[in-house]
Amino acid sequence: MLCGIDEAGRGPLAGPVTAAAVILPSSFDFSILKDSKKLTEKKREEVRKTIYADPNVIWAIGWASNYEIDEINILQATFLAMERAYEGLYLKLQEFCKLNNDKFIEPDIIVDGNFIPNIKNCSSIKALVKADDSVYEVMAASILAKTARDRMMIRYSWIYPEYGYEKHKGYGTKKHIEAIRFNGYSPIQRRSFFVKNL
Repeated sequence: MLCGIDEAGRGPLAGPVTAAAVILPSSFDFSILKDSKKLTEKKREEVRKTIYADPNVIWAIGWASNYEIDEINILQATFLAMERAYEGLYLKLQEFCKLNNDKFIEPDIIVDGNFIPNIKNCSSIKALVKADDSVYEVMAASILAKTARDRMMIRYSWIYPEYGYEKHKGYGTKKHIEAIRFNGYSPIQRRSFFVKNL
């Protein structure tokens, strides 16, 4: 049993970093999966809905806030989000096995990237560069992490409309930097991130 883990939102100037953990059944339509960066926003949403609609897909989302990013740095916050995602998946997996009278087996984990978070309760864990382009479970995780974070940033735009989060999702675009310059930092700003030309 394989669990894929990936993150979204390491680079933005605002908002949380998000991670997803996913286990896919053999019956899943793997042909719809790609690295989230290679899909349009519309297509990512379609795949997200397909993943969520499949009762045999086990998934969970983890978050680390902008405050946690500022306190422990973006790499450690990314690990924290991944650990939280896996903790949620682990509980769901236990429940899934109980409901289906299946033997519970701790999964193997593949994490996209170079670094391994401090995840316990797994059979094995390894990091693989570009796993989001080669491992289906990680592709699915990349899509869920990206869409979850995008939807969160859209919700933040309702609270802080002057920053345009629904458009740039917190990334350092010209419009975003202009909004920071004019309005000051929003409560979801990452204060530890250097903003050029501010």
